[in-house]
Amino acid sequence: MSLMTTPANIGRLIRDARKQRGLTQTQLATELGTSQSAIHRIESGNQNLSLDMINRIADALESQLIVPTTQGSLNYRIGGGTQLSGEIQTRSSKNGAVALLCATLLNQGRTQLRGIARIAEVDRICEALASIGMSIAWAPDGTSLTIEHPGTLDLDALDEDAARKTRSILMFLGPLSHTATDFAIPYAGGCSLGARTIEPHLQALRHFGVSVAATEGLYHVHVDRTAVNTRSIVLTERGDTVTENTLLAAALAPGLTVIRNASPNYMVQDLCFFLQELGVVIEGIGTTTLRVTGLHEISADVSYTVSEDPIESMSLITAAIVTNSQVTITRCPVEFLEIELSILGESMGLSYDITPEYRGANGHTRLVDLTIKPSELKAPRDKIHPMPFPGLNIDNLPFFAVIALCAAGSTIIHDWVYENRTIHLLPLAQLGAEVQLLDPHRLVVNGPTRWHGRDLVTPPALRPAVCLMLAMMAGDSDSILRDVYVITRGYEDLPQRLGALGASIEPFYG
Repeated sequence: MSLMTTPANIGRLIRDARKQRGLTQTQLATELGTSQSAIHRIESGNQNLSLDMINRIADALESQLIVPTTQGSLNYRIGGGTQLSGEIQTRSSKNGAVALLCATLLNQGRTQLRGIARIAEVDRICEALASIGMSIAWAPDGTSLTIEHPGTLDLDALDEDAARKTRSILMFLGPLSHTATDFAIPYAGGCSLGARTIEPHLQALRHFGVSVAATEGLYHVHVDRTAVNTRSIVLTERGDTVTENTLLAAALAPGLTVIRNASPNYMVQDLCFFLQELGVVIEGIGTTTLRVTGLHEISADVSYTVSEDPIESMSLITAAIVTNSQVTITRCPVEFLEIELSILGESMGLSYDITPEYRGANGHTRLVDLTIKPSELKAPRDKIHPMPFPGLNIDNLPFFAVIALCAAGSTIIHDWVYENRTIHLLPLAQLGAEVQLLDPHRLVVNGPTRWHGRDLVTPPALRPAVCLMLAMMAGDSDSILRDVYVITRGYEDLPQRLGALGASIEPFYG
Protein backbone atom coordinates (compact mmCIF):
# COMPACT_ATOMS: atom_id res chain seq x y z
CA MET A 1 0.00 0.00 0.00
CA SER A 2 1.43 3.38 -0.97
CA LEU A 3 1.80 6.23 1.51
CA MET A 4 -1.02 8.25 -0.08
CA THR A 5 -3.53 5.36 0.11
CA THR A 6 -3.03 4.34 3.72
CA PRO A 7 -6.16 4.64 5.92
CA ALA A 8 -4.44 7.45 7.86
CA ASN A 9 -3.84 9.54 4.75
CA ILE A 10 -7.29 8.93 3.29
CA GLY A 11 -8.73 9.85 6.70
CA ARG A 12 -6.86 13.15 6.65
CA LEU A 13 -8.17 13.92 3.14
CA ILE A 14 -11.72 13.26 4.30
CA ARG A 15 -11.28 15.38 7.42
CA ASP A 16 -9.83 18.31 5.43
CA ALA A 17 -12.57 18.13 2.79
CA ARG A 18 -15.27 17.95 5.48
CA LYS A 19 -13.93 21.03 7.25
CA GLN A 20 -13.61 22.84 3.91
CA ARG A 21 -17.36 22.33 3.46
CA GLY A 22 -18.02 23.45 7.04
CA LEU A 23 -19.56 20.14 8.13
CA THR A 24 -19.30 18.50 11.54
CA GLN A 25 -18.63 14.78 11.84
CA THR A 26 -22.26 14.30 12.87
CA GLN A 27 -23.57 16.14 9.80
CA LEU A 28 -21.40 14.07 7.46
CA ALA A 29 -22.52 10.89 9.24
CA THR A 30 -26.16 11.87 8.67
CA GLU A 31 -25.57 12.38 4.94
CA LEU A 32 -23.92 8.97 4.72
CA GLY A 33 -26.42 7.18 6.93
CA THR A 34 -23.79 6.15 9.46
CA SER A 35 -22.70 7.16 12.97
CA GLN A 36 -20.49 10.01 14.17
CA SER A 37 -18.18 7.46 15.80
CA ALA A 38 -17.71 5.75 12.41
CA ILE A 39 -16.69 9.07 10.83
CA HIS A 40 -14.28 9.62 13.72
CA ARG A 41 -12.69 6.20 13.12
CA ILE A 42 -12.39 6.91 9.40
CA GLU A 43 -10.77 10.32 9.90
CA SER A 44 -8.43 8.89 12.55
CA GLY A 45 -7.20 6.26 10.06
CA ASN A 46 -8.57 3.41 12.16
CA GLN A 47 -10.90 1.93 9.54
CA ASN A 48 -10.20 0.48 6.12
CA LEU A 49 -12.48 1.80 3.40
CA SER A 50 -13.83 0.20 0.25
CA LEU A 51 -13.65 2.10 -3.03
CA ASP A 52 -17.45 2.35 -2.94
CA MET A 53 -17.39 4.03 0.48
CA ILE A 54 -14.65 6.45 -0.62
CA ASN A 55 -16.77 7.43 -3.63
CA ARG A 56 -19.86 7.89 -1.42
CA ILE A 57 -17.90 10.18 0.89
CA ALA A 58 -16.52 12.10 -2.10
CA ASP A 59 -20.05 12.63 -3.40
CA ALA A 60 -21.30 13.75 0.03
CA LEU A 61 -18.46 16.27 0.33
CA GLU A 62 -18.71 17.38 -3.31
CA SER A 63 -14.95 16.94 -3.44
CA GLN A 64 -12.59 15.47 -6.00
CA LEU A 65 -9.79 15.45 -3.45
CA ILE A 66 -10.55 12.02 -2.09
CA VAL A 67 -8.95 9.47 -4.37
CA PRO A 68 -7.69 5.96 -3.65
CA THR A 69 -4.66 6.41 -5.87
CA THR A 70 -1.39 8.29 -5.99
CA GLN A 71 -2.59 10.85 -8.54
CA GLY A 72 -0.58 13.72 -7.20
CA SER A 73 0.53 15.78 -4.25
CA LEU A 74 -1.38 18.27 -2.13
CA ASN A 75 -1.22 21.81 -3.53
CA TYR A 76 -2.68 25.21 -2.64
CA ARG A 77 -4.41 27.60 -5.06
CA ILE A 78 -3.92 31.00 -3.40
CA GLY A 79 -5.89 34.11 -4.24
CA GLY A 80 -3.93 37.35 -4.53
CA GLY A 81 -4.82 40.81 -3.30
CA THR A 82 -5.90 39.45 0.07
CA GLN A 83 -7.20 41.75 2.77
CA LEU A 84 -7.57 40.06 6.16
CA SER A 85 -9.74 41.07 9.08
CA GLY A 86 -11.00 39.50 12.28
CA GLU A 87 -9.60 37.40 15.08
CA ILE A 88 -7.59 34.18 15.03
CA GLN A 89 -6.34 32.04 17.89
CA THR A 90 -2.80 30.71 18.23
CA ARG A 91 -2.85 26.92 18.23
CA SER A 92 -0.69 24.66 20.36
CA SER A 93 3.00 24.11 19.77
CA LYS A 94 4.17 21.55 17.20
CA ASN A 95 7.60 21.29 18.79
CA GLY A 96 6.10 21.01 22.26
CA ALA A 97 3.64 18.34 21.13
CA VAL A 98 6.22 15.99 19.63
CA ALA A 99 8.42 16.20 22.75
CA LEU A 100 5.45 15.37 24.97
CA LEU A 101 4.48 12.46 22.74
CA CYS A 102 7.99 11.05 23.04
CA ALA A 103 7.81 11.57 26.81
CA THR A 104 4.74 9.31 27.03
CA LEU A 105 7.15 6.40 26.49
CA LEU A 106 8.35 7.02 30.05
CA ASN A 107 4.91 6.64 31.63
CA GLN A 108 3.43 3.22 32.38
CA GLY A 109 0.11 4.95 33.12
CA ARG A 110 -2.38 6.83 30.97
CA THR A 111 -1.48 10.20 29.45
CA GLN A 112 -4.01 12.65 28.05
CA LEU A 113 -2.62 15.53 25.99
CA ARG A 114 -5.20 18.29 25.58
CA GLY A 115 -5.21 20.85 22.79
CA ILE A 116 -2.68 18.91 20.71
CA ALA A 117 -2.58 19.91 17.05
CA ARG A 118 -3.61 17.27 14.49
CA ILE A 119 -0.76 17.88 12.08
CA ALA A 120 1.40 15.59 9.95
CA GLU A 121 4.36 15.79 12.34
CA VAL A 122 2.16 14.65 15.23
CA ASP A 123 0.66 11.91 13.06
CA ARG A 124 4.11 10.58 12.16
CA ILE A 125 5.12 10.32 15.83
CA CYS A 126 1.77 8.73 16.70
CA GLU A 127 2.24 6.17 13.92
CA ALA A 128 5.71 5.36 15.25
CA LEU A 129 4.40 5.03 18.81
CA ALA A 130 1.47 2.85 17.75
CA SER A 131 3.72 0.56 15.73
CA ILE A 132 5.69 -0.44 18.85
CA GLY A 133 2.58 -1.06 20.92
CA MET A 134 1.49 2.25 22.42
CA SER A 135 -2.29 2.77 22.43
CA ILE A 136 -3.24 6.01 20.65
CA ALA A 137 -6.81 7.32 20.79
CA TRP A 138 -8.08 10.70 19.62
CA ALA A 139 -11.13 12.20 21.32
CA PRO A 140 -14.21 12.36 19.04
CA ASP A 141 -13.84 16.14 18.75
CA GLY A 142 -10.12 15.84 17.94
CA THR A 143 -9.05 18.18 20.74
CA SER A 144 -7.22 15.67 22.92
CA LEU A 145 -5.18 12.51 22.58
CA THR A 146 -4.94 9.64 25.06
CA ILE A 147 -1.84 7.44 25.09
CA GLU A 148 -1.43 4.26 27.10
CA HIS A 149 1.71 2.18 27.54
CA PRO A 150 1.31 -1.57 26.86
CA GLY A 151 3.85 -2.55 29.50
CA THR A 152 6.17 -4.19 26.94
CA LEU A 153 7.16 -2.49 23.70
CA ASP A 154 7.91 -4.28 20.43
CA LEU A 155 10.80 -2.16 19.20
CA ASP A 156 11.46 -4.43 16.22
CA ALA A 157 8.04 -3.43 14.81
CA LEU A 158 8.87 0.30 14.63
CA ASP A 159 7.29 1.93 11.57
CA GLU A 160 10.42 3.02 9.73
CA ASP A 161 8.53 4.94 7.04
CA ALA A 162 6.86 7.18 9.63
CA ALA A 163 10.05 7.49 11.69
CA ARG A 164 12.18 8.61 8.75
CA LYS A 165 9.86 11.53 8.02
CA THR A 166 10.55 13.36 11.29
CA ARG A 167 13.68 14.49 13.07
CA SER A 168 11.72 14.19 16.30
CA ILE A 169 12.32 10.43 16.20
CA LEU A 170 15.68 11.24 17.79
CA MET A 171 13.79 11.87 21.02
CA PHE A 172 12.98 8.16 21.21
CA LEU A 173 16.62 7.59 22.18
CA GLY A 174 16.30 8.96 25.72
CA PRO A 175 13.10 7.14 26.77
CA LEU A 176 13.86 3.86 25.00
CA SER A 177 17.26 3.65 26.68
CA HIS A 178 15.27 2.67 29.79
CA THR A 179 13.30 0.00 27.90
CA ALA A 180 15.91 -2.09 26.09
CA THR A 181 19.67 -2.55 26.11
CA ASP A 182 19.89 -3.00 22.34
CA PHE A 183 17.61 -1.47 19.71
CA ALA A 184 17.68 0.53 16.47
CA ILE A 185 15.86 3.58 15.09
CA PRO A 186 16.01 4.99 11.54
CA TYR A 187 17.96 8.06 10.57
CA ALA A 188 16.03 11.22 11.38
CA GLY A 189 14.26 13.16 8.64
CA GLY A 190 12.37 16.48 8.75
CA CYS A 191 13.13 19.73 6.96
CA SER A 192 16.05 20.05 4.56
CA LEU A 193 18.18 22.60 6.42
CA GLY A 194 21.69 21.39 5.69
CA ALA A 195 23.90 19.07 7.70
CA ARG A 196 22.67 18.68 11.26
CA THR A 197 24.85 16.42 13.37
CA ILE A 198 23.47 14.32 16.21
CA GLU A 199 26.83 14.32 17.99
CA PRO A 200 25.57 16.60 20.83
CA HIS A 201 22.86 14.00 21.53
CA LEU A 202 25.38 11.18 21.61
CA GLN A 203 27.73 13.06 23.92
CA ALA A 204 24.92 13.79 26.38
CA LEU A 205 23.45 10.28 26.30
CA ARG A 206 26.84 8.65 26.99
CA HIS A 207 26.42 9.85 30.57
CA PHE A 208 23.49 7.42 30.81
CA GLY A 209 25.45 4.48 29.34
CA VAL A 210 24.04 4.95 25.84
CA SER A 211 26.29 4.33 22.84
CA VAL A 212 25.16 4.67 19.23
CA ALA A 213 26.64 3.29 16.03
CA ALA A 214 25.30 4.54 12.69
CA THR A 215 25.15 1.92 9.91
CA GLU A 216 22.95 1.24 6.88
CA GLY A 217 20.42 3.99 7.56
CA LEU A 218 19.91 3.05 11.21
CA TYR A 219 21.14 4.18 14.60
CA HIS A 220 22.08 1.03 16.50
CA VAL A 221 21.83 1.70 20.22
CA HIS A 222 23.45 -0.18 23.10
CA VAL A 223 22.82 0.68 26.74
CA ASP A 224 25.18 -0.12 29.62
CA ARG A 225 23.05 -0.03 32.75
CA THR A 226 25.92 0.46 35.19
CA ALA A 227 24.38 2.55 37.99
CA VAL A 228 25.59 6.12 38.44
CA ASN A 229 23.96 8.26 41.12
CA THR A 230 25.08 11.70 39.91
CA ARG A 231 25.62 12.97 36.38
CA SER A 232 26.95 16.41 35.44
CA ILE A 233 26.45 17.12 31.75
CA VAL A 234 27.59 20.15 29.76
CA LEU A 235 25.82 20.22 26.42
CA THR A 236 28.15 21.15 23.58
CA GLU A 237 25.22 22.77 21.77
CA ARG A 238 22.40 24.74 23.39
CA GLY A 239 19.88 22.95 21.21
CA ASP A 240 16.22 22.35 21.95
CA THR A 241 16.06 18.69 20.90
CA VAL A 242 19.31 17.68 22.60
CA THR A 243 18.13 19.30 25.83
CA GLU A 244 14.82 17.43 25.57
CA ASN A 245 16.54 14.13 24.84
CA THR A 246 18.77 14.59 27.88
CA LEU A 247 15.74 15.43 30.04
CA LEU A 248 13.94 12.30 28.82
CA ALA A 249 16.95 10.15 29.70
CA ALA A 250 17.35 11.83 33.10
CA ALA A 251 13.69 11.42 34.09
CA LEU A 252 14.09 7.65 34.65
CA ALA A 253 17.72 7.76 35.78
CA PRO A 254 17.62 7.61 39.61
CA GLY A 255 19.77 10.24 41.27
CA LEU A 256 20.68 13.76 40.27
CA THR A 257 21.41 14.91 36.72
CA VAL A 258 22.71 18.45 36.23
CA ILE A 259 22.35 19.73 32.65
CA ARG A 260 24.38 22.86 31.85
CA ASN A 261 24.11 24.97 28.71
CA ALA A 262 20.53 23.69 28.43
CA SER A 263 18.05 25.38 26.12
CA PRO A 264 15.34 27.28 28.05
CA ASN A 265 13.15 27.56 24.94
CA TYR A 266 9.37 27.15 24.94
CA MET A 267 9.20 23.45 24.01
CA VAL A 268 11.82 22.57 26.63
CA GLN A 269 9.86 24.38 29.32
CA ASP A 270 6.68 22.60 28.20
CA LEU A 271 8.44 19.24 28.54
CA CYS A 272 9.74 20.18 31.99
CA PHE A 273 6.26 21.11 33.21
CA PHE A 274 4.90 17.81 31.87
CA LEU A 275 7.66 15.78 33.52
CA GLN A 276 6.84 17.54 36.77
CA GLU A 277 3.25 16.32 36.38
CA LEU A 278 4.72 12.80 36.15
CA GLY A 279 6.53 13.32 39.46
CA VAL A 280 10.01 14.19 38.20
CA VAL A 281 11.67 16.94 40.24
CA ILE A 282 13.21 19.63 37.99
CA GLU A 283 14.84 22.82 39.21
CA GLY A 284 15.94 25.76 37.05
CA ILE A 285 13.15 25.70 34.45
CA GLY A 286 13.61 28.66 32.12
CA THR A 287 17.36 28.86 32.79
CA THR A 288 20.39 27.26 31.16
CA THR A 289 21.06 24.96 34.14
CA LEU A 290 18.58 22.21 34.93
CA ARG A 291 18.77 19.93 37.97
CA VAL A 292 16.75 16.75 37.44
CA THR A 293 16.07 14.17 40.15
CA GLY A 294 15.14 11.02 38.28
CA LEU A 295 12.70 8.31 39.34
CA HIS A 296 13.00 4.52 39.40
CA GLU A 297 9.67 4.22 37.59
CA ILE A 298 6.80 6.38 36.39
CA SER A 299 3.22 5.13 36.42
CA ALA A 300 0.76 8.00 36.59
CA ASP A 301 -2.55 8.95 35.01
CA VAL A 302 -2.05 12.55 33.95
CA SER A 303 -3.77 15.16 31.81
CA TYR A 304 -1.76 18.04 30.39
CA THR A 305 -2.51 20.92 28.01
CA VAL A 306 0.12 21.64 25.36
CA SER A 307 1.35 25.25 25.40
CA GLU A 308 0.66 27.73 22.62
CA ASP A 309 3.10 28.02 19.71
CA PRO A 310 5.07 31.29 19.43
CA ILE A 311 6.11 30.34 15.89
CA GLU A 312 2.49 30.10 14.79
CA SER A 313 1.82 33.46 16.46
CA MET A 314 4.69 34.91 14.43
CA SER A 315 3.31 33.31 11.25
CA LEU A 316 -0.04 35.01 11.84
CA ILE A 317 1.63 38.33 12.65
CA THR A 318 3.44 38.03 9.31
CA ALA A 319 0.18 37.26 7.50
CA ALA A 320 -1.30 40.50 8.83
CA ILE A 321 1.79 42.53 7.93
CA VAL A 322 2.28 41.20 4.40
CA THR A 323 -1.39 41.82 3.53
CA ASN A 324 -1.34 45.23 5.33
CA SER A 325 -4.34 44.15 7.40
CA GLN A 326 -5.69 44.64 10.90
CA VAL A 327 -5.89 41.26 12.60
CA THR A 328 -6.19 40.23 16.25
CA ILE A 329 -4.14 37.18 17.22
CA THR A 330 -5.15 35.69 20.56
CA ARG A 331 -3.24 33.49 23.01
CA CYS A 332 0.24 34.59 21.94
CA PRO A 333 2.99 33.25 24.28
CA VAL A 334 4.61 36.64 24.80
CA GLU A 335 7.63 35.42 26.76
CA PHE A 336 8.88 33.86 23.53
CA LEU A 337 7.97 36.82 21.29
CA GLU A 338 9.35 39.79 23.22
CA ILE A 339 12.47 40.29 21.07
CA GLU A 340 10.44 39.86 17.87
CA LEU A 341 7.90 42.45 19.00
CA SER A 342 10.67 44.84 20.02
CA ILE A 343 12.27 44.64 16.57
CA LEU A 344 8.91 45.03 14.83
CA GLY A 345 7.76 47.94 16.97
CA GLU A 346 10.90 49.82 17.98
CA SER A 347 13.09 49.16 14.94
CA MET A 348 10.61 48.78 12.08
CA GLY A 349 7.66 50.95 13.09
CA LEU A 350 4.90 48.35 13.36
CA SER A 351 1.80 49.59 15.16
CA TYR A 352 0.05 47.06 17.37
CA ASP A 353 -2.03 46.81 20.53
CA ILE A 354 -1.27 44.32 23.30
CA THR A 355 -3.49 43.19 26.14
CA PRO A 356 -2.44 42.51 29.75
CA GLU A 357 -0.95 39.08 30.31
CA TYR A 358 -2.95 36.03 31.34
CA ARG A 359 -2.01 32.39 32.00
CA GLY A 360 -2.33 29.51 29.59
CA ALA A 361 -4.24 26.31 30.37
CA ASN A 362 -1.04 24.62 31.57
CA GLY A 363 -0.83 27.19 34.37
CA HIS A 364 2.59 28.46 33.30
CA THR A 365 2.62 30.06 29.83
CA ARG A 366 2.28 33.87 29.75
CA LEU A 367 -0.24 34.82 27.06
CA VAL A 368 -1.40 38.07 25.46
CA ASP A 369 -3.68 39.07 22.60
CA LEU A 370 -2.11 41.16 19.83
CA THR A 371 -3.88 43.40 17.34
CA ILE A 372 -1.64 44.09 14.35
CA LYS A 373 -2.45 47.33 12.51
CA PRO A 374 -1.59 48.46 8.96
CA SER A 375 1.75 50.29 9.18
CA GLU A 376 4.39 51.96 7.04
CA LEU A 377 7.44 49.84 7.92
CA LYS A 378 11.06 50.86 7.63
CA ALA A 379 14.10 48.58 7.44
CA PRO A 380 15.93 48.14 10.77
CA ARG A 381 19.36 49.71 11.15
CA ASP A 382 20.94 46.45 12.31
CA LYS A 383 20.93 43.04 10.69
CA ILE A 384 18.31 40.59 11.91
CA HIS A 385 19.74 37.38 13.35
CA PRO A 386 18.57 34.69 15.75
CA MET A 387 19.97 33.85 19.17
CA PRO A 388 19.18 31.16 21.74
CA PHE A 389 16.25 32.06 23.99
CA PRO A 390 15.61 34.74 25.13
CA GLY A 391 16.88 35.99 21.76
CA LEU A 392 14.97 36.05 18.49
CA ASN A 393 13.77 32.52 17.84
CA ILE A 394 15.61 30.75 15.03
CA ASP A 395 12.31 29.48 13.59
CA ASN A 396 10.96 33.03 13.40
CA LEU A 397 13.87 34.39 11.37
CA PRO A 398 12.45 33.48 7.90
CA PHE A 399 9.33 35.51 8.63
CA PHE A 400 11.48 38.59 9.08
CA ALA A 401 12.70 38.19 5.49
CA VAL A 402 9.12 38.56 4.26
CA ILE A 403 8.38 41.37 6.70
CA ALA A 404 11.57 43.24 5.71
CA LEU A 405 10.51 42.93 2.08
CA CYS A 406 7.42 44.93 3.06
CA ALA A 407 9.57 47.66 4.65
CA ALA A 408 11.30 50.59 2.98
CA GLY A 409 15.04 50.02 2.80
CA SER A 410 17.64 47.26 2.86
CA THR A 411 17.89 44.54 5.51
CA ILE A 412 20.45 41.80 6.12
CA ILE A 413 18.98 38.49 7.28
CA HIS A 414 21.71 36.41 8.94
CA ASP A 415 20.79 32.74 9.47
CA TRP A 416 24.00 31.54 11.11
CA VAL A 417 22.47 28.32 12.45
CA TYR A 418 21.39 26.42 9.33
CA GLU A 419 23.47 25.98 6.20
CA ASN A 420 20.70 25.85 3.59
CA ARG A 421 17.61 27.56 4.94
CA THR A 422 18.45 31.02 3.58
CA ILE A 423 18.67 29.46 0.11
CA HIS A 424 15.07 28.25 0.49
CA LEU A 425 13.96 31.89 0.73
CA LEU A 426 15.29 32.74 -2.75
CA PRO A 427 12.01 31.76 -4.50
CA LEU A 428 10.58 34.96 -2.98
CA ALA A 429 12.34 36.68 -5.89
CA GLN A 430 9.98 34.92 -8.30
CA LEU A 431 7.12 36.64 -6.48
CA GLY A 432 8.65 40.06 -7.14
CA ALA A 433 11.00 40.42 -4.17
CA GLU A 434 14.47 41.94 -4.48
CA VAL A 435 16.63 39.31 -2.82
CA GLN A 436 20.42 38.90 -2.93
CA LEU A 437 22.20 35.87 -1.47
CA LEU A 438 25.57 36.92 -0.02
CA ASP A 439 26.49 33.41 1.13
CA PRO A 440 24.58 30.33 2.42
CA HIS A 441 23.92 32.14 5.70
CA ARG A 442 23.23 35.77 4.69
CA LEU A 443 20.53 37.35 2.60
CA VAL A 444 20.00 41.00 1.66
CA VAL A 445 16.40 42.01 0.99
CA ASN A 446 15.18 45.35 -0.30
CA GLY A 447 11.65 46.65 0.13
CA PRO A 448 8.95 47.56 -0.20
CA THR A 449 7.79 44.84 -2.58
CA ARG A 450 5.00 44.65 -5.11
CA TRP A 451 4.15 40.98 -4.89
CA HIS A 452 3.19 38.96 -8.00
CA GLY A 453 1.35 35.69 -8.48
CA ARG A 454 3.31 32.65 -9.62
CA ASP A 455 3.20 28.85 -9.85
CA LEU A 456 5.94 27.53 -7.55
CA VAL A 457 6.99 24.29 -5.87
CA THR A 458 7.19 24.37 -2.08
CA PRO A 459 10.77 24.37 -0.73
CA PRO A 460 11.61 21.43 1.58
CA ALA A 461 11.71 23.59 4.72
CA LEU A 462 8.65 24.42 6.82
CA ARG A 463 9.05 28.13 7.64
CA PRO A 464 10.33 29.25 4.20
CA ALA A 465 7.40 27.34 2.69
CA VAL A 466 4.93 29.28 4.83
CA CYS A 467 6.72 32.51 3.89
CA LEU A 468 6.02 31.81 0.21
CA MET A 469 2.36 31.06 0.94
CA LEU A 470 1.90 34.30 2.89
CA ALA A 471 3.62 36.39 0.21
CA MET A 472 1.38 34.83 -2.44
CA MET A 473 -1.66 36.09 -0.52
CA ALA A 474 -0.46 39.63 -1.24
CA GLY A 475 0.21 38.98 -4.94
CA ASP A 476 -1.34 40.96 -7.78
CA SER A 477 -2.81 37.73 -9.18
CA ASP A 478 -3.55 34.20 -8.08
CA SER A 479 -0.75 31.72 -7.31
CA ILE A 480 -0.29 27.99 -7.00
CA LEU A 481 2.00 26.49 -4.37
CA ARG A 482 2.69 22.86 -5.16
CA ASP A 483 3.51 19.87 -2.95
CA VAL A 484 2.73 21.53 0.40
CA TYR A 485 3.18 18.45 2.63
CA VAL A 486 5.92 20.27 4.53
CA ILE A 487 3.39 22.93 5.60
CA THR A 488 0.93 20.33 6.86
CA ARG A 489 3.76 18.97 9.02
CA GLY A 490 3.64 22.04 11.21
CA TYR A 491 0.27 23.81 10.83
CA GLU A 492 -3.26 22.59 11.51
CA ASP A 493 -6.01 23.67 9.10
CA LEU A 494 -4.09 26.82 8.13
CA PRO A 495 -5.92 27.42 4.80
CA GLN A 496 -9.33 27.17 6.50
CA ARG A 497 -8.31 29.34 9.44
CA LEU A 498 -6.85 32.07 7.24
CA GLY A 499 -9.92 31.70 5.05
CA ALA A 500 -12.06 32.75 8.01
CA LEU A 501 -10.11 36.03 7.98
CA GLY A 502 -10.67 36.60 4.26
CA ALA A 503 -7.90 34.62 2.55
CA SER A 504 -8.58 32.36 -0.41
CA ILE A 505 -6.44 29.21 -0.13
CA GLU A 506 -7.94 26.21 -1.89
CA PRO A 507 -6.31 22.79 -1.35
CA PHE A 508 -6.32 20.47 -4.35
CA TYR A 509 -4.51 17.36 -5.54
CA GLY A 510 -2.78 16.93 -8.83
